[in-house]
Amino acid sequence: MKFGENKLKKEDLRTKRTRKMILEAFINLVEEKGYEHVTVSDIANQAMINRATFYAHFKDKQDVYDYIFKEAVEQFMMVLAPVQLGKTNQLQLHTIEQIITHIFEKIQANRVFFKTVLNAHGNEQLRKQISQILRSTYANIFDQVEIREKDFIVPIDFIIEYMSATFMASLHWWINQEISFSPKQMAQLIIKLVGSNHLKVLGIQIKS
Repeated sequence: MKFGENKLKKEDLRTKRTRKMILEAFINLVEEKGYEHVTVSDIANQAMINRATFYAHFKDKQDVYDYIFKEAVEQFMMVLAPVQLGKTNQLQLHTIEQIITHIFEKIQANRVFFKTVLNAHGNEQLRKQISQILRSTYANIFDQVEIREKDFIVPIDFIIEYMSATFMASLHWWINQEISFSPKQMAQLIIKLVGSNHLKVLGIQIKS
């Protein structure tokens, strides 16, 4: 490795380390003081850097939040994107449980991170992102579905919004409670209360 390449590698590692320190400082401060009361100076002091270093990585605290929010959305995409029903429109009950459990396991492993996203004015924003992920990932299914209620057709947008809102409400409750519901228990609870019926409404057969 040439001297110049080695220097670039060290700078890249230093940049990643500094960014991580800023993100951790921001998350801790939001949990302690609330988003509205956190300042750039607070973040810099907590991360033990100067303001100039902070601005070399982020424009302001909203930019830090946006970065964290993007990471949260990518976590959901990683879990939801690989799941395809194919042409059979059948899904095993244990598969649904595994998907939801995996989502809650990721959130539990990064509880403070997701709590920051949900409580720092991001609840509605994340819900909209999840709706978009559902639409794009399962477009082939939604395009084939027509749900009728007596003399009118129920809009698919309504079903997706309802499903994502229900999930977000459950997630918000769980992440802010001291009650020790495990990820698997939350998955089972959501399926029992709402999951199976919503999927059946969409024309997806649930197989136990």
